[in-house]
Amino acid sequence: MTGFRPKSSPLDALRPAAFGADPSGERMERIRRSPNFADGVFTNPVAADRTPSGSLLKFLPTYFRKEERARRTPAGNVPVHPTTIADLAVPAASGLRLTWLGHSSVLAEIDGHRVLFDPVWSERCSPFAFAGPRRLHPVPVPLAEIGRLDVVVISHDHYDHLDMATVRALARTGVRFAVPLGVGAHLEHWGVRPDRITELDWHESTVVGGLTLTATPARHFCGRALRNTQHTLWASWVVAGPEHRVFHSGDTGYFPGFTDIGAQYGPFDATMVQIGAYSEFWPDIHMTPEEGMRAHLDLQGEAARGVMLPIHWGTFNLAPHSWEEPVEGSVAAGQHHGARVATPRPGQPFEPAGALPSDPWWRPIALHPVTVRPAPVRERADDAEATVGA
Repeated sequence: MTGFRPKSSPLDALRPAAFGADPSGERMERIRRSPNFADGVFTNPVAADRTPSGSLLKFLPTYFRKEERARRTPAGNVPVHPTTIADLAVPAASGLRLTWLGHSSVLAEIDGHRVLFDPVWSERCSPFAFAGPRRLHPVPVPLAEIGRLDVVVISHDHYDHLDMATVRALARTGVRFAVPLGVGAHLEHWGVRPDRITELDWHESTVVGGLTLTATPARHFCGRALRNTQHTLWASWVVAGPEHRVFHSGDTGYFPGFTDIGAQYGPFDATMVQIGAYSEFWPDIHMTPEEGMRAHLDLQGEAARGVMLPIHWGTFNLAPHSWEEPVEGSVAAGQHHGARVATPRPGQPFEPAGALPSDPWWRPIALHPVTVRPAPVRERADDAEATVGA
């Protein structure tokens, strides 16, 4: 699949490369045929307001106040696990091993295959090297030492999930990419060969080696440039091998569709669920830890519960909450519901079938560590009657 909008004016020449490219041509025609594309934009499975609610004047002081900024970063060095290429070269004894690399980047080794989700190796998640959210800990493993990959999976095109420098480095290896509809325009613009890109709509699948990868719904939005056309889809992902299967949420607000995903594609040995960067100002597009646990339980249904790996926290400062609050909330929610929650250090491999990493390593470096009690989760019925919309 090829097609992205070529430069056509002097202003286009000033567009930063990191903005990527807009879909056009055959790619845009496929987007228009999608059942999830209406009135010129991709739409959510349940209506979501992606703009801050309430007064922007209320939000800005909360975000930029000095004492509030201090709470949103660790008070000491994050203890990155010293994983080596030799460690990753040893096959997973159980057939499934996960290595959280920070934020939403996860290396999943599934039945002899290796999948890298949402890889971001840059110092900042931003179109600019001199501005934007900066890493709060080093990358645990150099990209060149991550080893052989079968496929790279991208959930959507926001900077903290789709990183131009990382994509360009991976493109030189010839690895395959699986991405939601429209995201391939960015990849081609950055040098990925079209024959190495598979773009999927929700509930479409592709096979890579012995793995089946399926794009599944999420409740979010997209965009990298100043003019966000909403022409690239966002997705969660199911990856199923002969013996194991996992779920990666990407970015999403809570919605009833997790139950449907679990019923159709589960149960899962592990779910990687977004539980950070939430706020009362954007409640529809990111989940709180309690909502993330609800999603995990929905995905598992009545089957034996797999392991939840909290993601989308700890690496970049993207919301008003304190740095450690997402993981504390996830641990509390797991205890409340009797769920198995893994809390590895960045770069620490673990096998969901074995003993889970559970040391509260974040507490000694949190500015004011607190114990979070689980709040009541939003029931599925709350969203059941919402109308479909962008």
